[in-house]
Amino acid sequence: MGLHGKKIHIFKFRTMVADAHEHPERYMTPEQLDMWKREQKLDDDPRITHIGKYLRRSSLDEIPQFLNVLKGDLSVIGPRPVTEAETYEFGDAREEFLSCKPGITGWWQVTEHNNATWENGDRQLLELYYVRHASLSLDAQVFIRTFRAMGKGR
Repeated sequence: MGLHGKKIHIFKFRTMVADAHEHPERYMTPEQLDMWKREQKLDDDPRITHIGKYLRRSSLDEIPQFLNVLKGDLSVIGPRPVTEAETYEFGDAREEFLSCKPGITGWWQVTEHNNATWENGDRQLLELYYVRHASLSLDAQVFIRTFRAMGKGR
């Protein structure tokens, strides 16, 4: 979902096996599948290809999203784009979240990316923190932290 709930399509390199989303049960343990259904992410996702691991570790998988920036659907920095279903995780703050153009990188990714989940509510709080405090100063912090994380392969 993009700005004001506009449906957008995100450009990315394929880093997973072709049927990763249609048949995750083929690749995951029951515990992994349960986590993926809740969070839509796994730390060591077995569906990621060998080349995909490299692309993700080096953040090269994000490069096609610059086409989305040129198209006007994304900003370089902003809350991470989410699916329509995920927007409802923001509850009463859904419209507030959708009032900001999503970005390739953002506050959630550079702070508690692996620890902040939908389930514990931290993901929503971090995304809303960016929306509520968006500024050139905060963008500069996100920009610097993004390159630090890329340099460390995170």
